[in-house]
Amino acid sequence: MKAVTVKVLKDELIHRSPKELLEICLRLSKFKKENKELLTYLLFEADNESAYIESVKREIDEGFEGINTSSYYFIKKSVRKILRNIKKFVRYSQKKQTEVELLLYFCAKLKDFSPSIKRNQMLTNLYLRQLTAIEKAIKTLHEDLQYDYNQELDVLR
Repeated sequence: MKAVTVKVLKDELIHRSPKELLEICLRLSKFKKENKELLTYLLFEADNESAYIESVKREIDEGFEGINTSSYYFIKKSVRKILRNIKKFVRYSQKKQTEVELLLYFCAKLKDFSPSIKRNQMLTNLYLRQLTAIEKAIKTLHEDLQYDYNQELDVLR
């Protein structure tokens, strides 16, 4: 079965009753964990973005605490997994300010991580790519926020 475009889905959903929409949402939530996470964000956390950011930061902390530091191979795998989760949470929010805050926090944790990421080229490159991504995201924000976040970014460089 081939999936239809978003426009076709939108046109079809317009013609459905609220009860049918509820059933569709509940059925979607049963199939993938990401669908359930997105619905959770939209229903419970979208109205309080700062609390959402704090909960994601706690997950980042837990991820860094759980890293197996016996070799750089395990560190790389764990760091990539943490970053993948951050990107997923940013997609749920779709706000650049949230993206900047979470990536700044991730980079600060990675910079202070022991053993040092400077001993591994892949981790260093990942860190530098995230700094570039933060820089791009900062440019889309309001001027006052740009100044504040650029100050934080300079500390990480």
